[in-house]
Amino acid sequence: MGWYNEFRTTKINYFLINIAVGLAPLIYLYVKSITTSNFKFKKTYWWHFSLAFLYVFYRLSIYTYDALQPGFHETQNGILKIELDEAYVQTIMGYVETPFMLMYLAFTFQLFYSYRKKIIQYFSNTYKLELNWMLSFLILFSLLFLYGTIQDIIGSRFIDLGYEQRWWLNLTMAIVTLYVGVKGYFTDTTKLNKLDFSFSPKSIGIPEDANIMEEGKSISEKDIAVVKHLMENEKVYLNPELNLSDLAKMAKMSRGQLSEIVNTAFEKNFNDFVNAYRVEAFKNMLKEEKHKQLSLLGIAQECGFNSKATFNRVFKKLTDLSPTEYLKTQLN
Repeated sequence: MGWYNEFRTTKINYFLINIAVGLAPLIYLYVKSITTSNFKFKKTYWWHFSLAFLYVFYRLSIYTYDALQPGFHETQNGILKIELDEAYVQTIMGYVETPFMLMYLAFTFQLFYSYRKKIIQYFSNTYKLELNWMLSFLILFSLLFLYGTIQDIIGSRFIDLGYEQRWWLNLTMAIVTLYVGVKGYFTDTTKLNKLDFSFSPKSIGIPEDANIMEEGKSISEKDIAVVKHLMENEKVYLNPELNLSDLAKMAKMSRGQLSEIVNTAFEKNFNDFVNAYRVEAFKNMLKEEKHKQLSLLGIAQECGFNSKATFNRVFKKLTDLSPTEYLKTQLN
């Protein structure tokens, strides 16, 4: 629009600050807030923004100094802006911002996938808690950030790239960031508040010792039989909202003890353990020709699944066939 060149005495350059050093920890803490049960912002989290606050303070300081110099109102950039900021600090920040953002993105992805691993140990239906929209955002944001970094390198070393070539990246980044805010605002994560991820389930697999000690309690054949009874006779898996805490209360065990039984005695995580029963119930209903009365999705919902996506994925994982393919094999 020519605004920048038209108003040659504007002081905008002092306040054009790359927000990467502030946005990176914001994204990390945002993901932490929606993947942590009963998340609360701690005072120590402010340290994540120390570099951003320091840089803003530095810019305000050089602006204050330059504003006190004679003739400042007639120029666009004062002495410190030219001889300190543009000569040294901006170059240094160019080297700092990229690894800073990459480091926080790595931490964020690690946090997200750690959350994904945890929810399959707590919930039988995880579709609404998988936060796929957040993963999409992280991937898109990372790609745009890497593209922006490559663009900066090309613009500084090979070809002069003006605003006409760069503006669309700023717009796209803004839209992607707004998307995650709006989507996050309307996403219900209250289910996470029912559980705290205060213990880490052991690795899946049967240990050499049949009696496993967890939280001071021995896991015996009797404990395993209690869990089997609830699943096979009480059919508690038909409850689509069944989670580790609910089943632990029914079995009169601690969450840790139940998790230990599921992971070691049955060699499954909680999600696979419950859904295996649901898949078997689905197969039995097909044998009873329930598909003549209900759709496949309707049968799946009768068996405890609460989404088509989860049902199709779990069924394919456990049988190597889609529900439709499996039905055809039964009909043949």
